Amino acid sequence: MKATKRSMLIGAICLVSLLVYGVIGFSQVPQSTVKLTTDRSIETIRPFEAEASTEQLPTRLTVQAFDATGQPLKNANFHLQLLAPPQTPWFTTDFPIVEGTTLLDFKTPASIGEVKFQQMFPIRGTYQLQVSVTPQVANAFAPFQQTLPISVSENSVKYQNFAVLAIFLLLVGLAGGWVIGGRLQAQPGEIAPQPVRLLLSGVIVVAIAALLYVNINAEMAQSHHTMAMSHPTEVAPAATDPSQRQSQGLNVQLSGDRSALVGKLASFQLRLTDAKTQQPVTDVVTRIKATQLENGWITFAHDGTPDATGQLRWQMQFFDGAPHQVEVEVTPQPNSARQFQPFQVAQTLEVEGVAPPLHVRLIMLVYMTGIVAIGLLLGLRFQRKRSYQH
Repeated sequence: MKATKRSMLIGAICLVSLLVYGVIGFSQVPQSTVKLTTDRSIETIRPFEAEASTEQLPTRLTVQAFDATGQPLKNANFHLQLLAPPQTPWFTTDFPIVEGTTLLDFKTPASIGEVKFQQMFPIRGTYQLQVSVTPQVANAFAPFQQTLPISVSENSVKYQNFAVLAIFLLLVGLAGGWVIGGRLQAQPGEIAPQPVRLLLSGVIVVAIAALLYVNINAEMAQSHHTMAMSHPTEVAPAATDPSQRQSQGLNVQLSGDRSALVGKLASFQLRLTDAKTQQPVTDVVTRIKATQLENGWITFAHDGTPDATGQLRWQMQFFDGAPHQVEVEVTPQPNSARQFQPFQVAQTLEVEGVAPPLHVRLIMLVYMTGIVAIGLLLGLRFQRKRSYQH
């Protein structure tokens, strides 16, 4: 009996050891992975600046897939999703509607295991680039997913502007408290005379009531008609090229949403077929570019290839409430038997901006009112100390 128990104990120990060894060994096996590179150091990437005096260019990103041995995963399909940073209720960004939303969602084949695109980052914070890689040929490799963080720091000028505004409001409050406190004397134990306290309370109440009235009216108006963030919704001009074109034996059609809303994805589709056989065309390069027409800056660009059905689909968000143009240039692949002169298709769309949420405006109101109130109290306190010294 003792020998049997001893054998069972030894067997259990061996089994546990094998399981632990297997788990550790499996965790140490190299896995497929993706790597992200940018045309500039990530630490130097800054969000879009609406009032910038110099030309702003989107960041160029390259996503590469590698197998367990470090070799590129060829003949792969990529699915990329770019998620904006989460909401920051206490320290809002320039485009609070964009916070916590999806900026980009597209699929593309990658024969050399590499995808390149350009993206303008609208706000500060940590973005999440979710990458899914699957084989074009079944069982060529195991599909996998990976999330890559992209940290974008705020423009230093934003902090400078806020500091200047805060100092100005503080000085205004300080001067007001100094002037008011010099005219009336406070009773022992009072921070300020009763008339001054009543005056300050009345001013604050009136200011809060007025701003609440304005903000609530703006919120109610927005429920009936979306308001632009920086300018009214503009009618999109005609595109520079048609959205459908037959050229040099190719039929190319660009379709998608004709209007968009900040905070929501707009969908687009490109279809390429042979003009004679009506068969899908895949041996071409499609160069997508989305341009904000008011100032001419690029929000998104991507050089890709159609899938096996001759189509390319993508979704993207337009974070600026101004007309945009989406254009696609079709060019032949260098080693393809199909050679032709590059040509373009394009379409324009209107983009509606969205006013900041009510809670964001109220938070800013609290900050500004608080700074002025602190200045008033400091001015009254300094004046009170001055009076006691005399």
